[in-house]
Amino acid sequence: MTATARLALTATLCAFAAPALAQEITINSFGGAYEEAHRKCVIDPFTAETGAKVNIVTAYSADAFAQLRAQKDAPQYDVIHFSGGQEIVGASEGLLLPVTEEMVPSLADLYDFAKAGVANGEGPAYQIAAVGLVVAADKVPSEPTKWADLMKPEYAEHLVLTNITNGYGMIGLLMLNQIAGGSGDDIQPGLDAVSQLLDAGAVVVSTSPEIQAEFAQNDAWIAPYASDYAFTLKKAGLDVKFIQGEEGTPASFITANLVAGRDNVELASKFIDKSLSPDAQACFSEALRYTPTNSKTVLTDEVAADVVYGADAAKGLMRFDPRVIEANRSAWTEAFAKTIAR
Repeated sequence: MTATARLALTATLCAFAAPALAQEITINSFGGAYEEAHRKCVIDPFTAETGAKVNIVTAYSADAFAQLRAQKDAPQYDVIHFSGGQEIVGASEGLLLPVTEEMVPSLADLYDFAKAGVANGEGPAYQIAAVGLVVAADKVPSEPTKWADLMKPEYAEHLVLTNITNGYGMIGLLMLNQIAGGSGDDIQPGLDAVSQLLDAGAVVVSTSPEIQAEFAQNDAWIAPYASDYAFTLKKAGLDVKFIQGEEGTPASFITANLVAGRDNVELASKFIDKSLSPDAQACFSEALRYTPTNSKTVLTDEVAADVVYGADAAKGLMRFDPRVIEANRSAWTEAFAKTIAR
């Protein structure tokens, strides 16, 4: 075989090999029930439609981001998912790529808040964990309608707060701080509110199972927490409902991000598009009661009753700046620990 023939054969083989290599992506997921829903709602349908293999690394947001930073010259992920705002830092450090409607057509149908940072490289939010008031409907004499109601004396001995080492607990504190007149520069009003509530009989827990125990065994009526966990309590047989406070609904944004420095940009973009599709979002909402971000998502009445749903309801969603939280996390955690030490 001549040198020219060998080169031609090599080029032909590469041409056939390239699509096969491109038919595989690596993502992270969060394990447990979330990963089960992720497979059912996005990963398996994506594989069925494209024939692509999806390699899953179970890694929560902070760990996945640490891996992304450490592997910046040779990243393992094609798509990386965050729930703690890490996409803002990752985009600023050049670790993520911007997506466009040409790459991800479903972007066109997202609510504006879910795609506000995509031009900067921040991935779009494909699910929202809304934080509001989880209420024991069969116990509370009168249902609260706003966050400020948490300060009512009649609720105090039946109120469950969550330590801010828990992400939802952090959001709950910042919301209490806001209604008490505080700001990102000053959380003392929120800490004072927590102290007042504890003096009146409220309790602080650290984990989700502890919240369930308080509702099941200790006559809890109200806990500032997320809609997805309210659904968990309902599945456990407890009569609870999720109520949005009139002042607004703070939320954790779950984002799908395109990683820089990888070869499978087109296939990874298709995976993100699948995550944003109405069918995938409706599936997630049914499975875990997350709020959809695609305006064309249709939910059953039963599911819609448990989540923030529709354009009007979505207007009440709010997000505390993850950069501010991260910059102050250590100091705030120490201050909160001192406040609840009693």
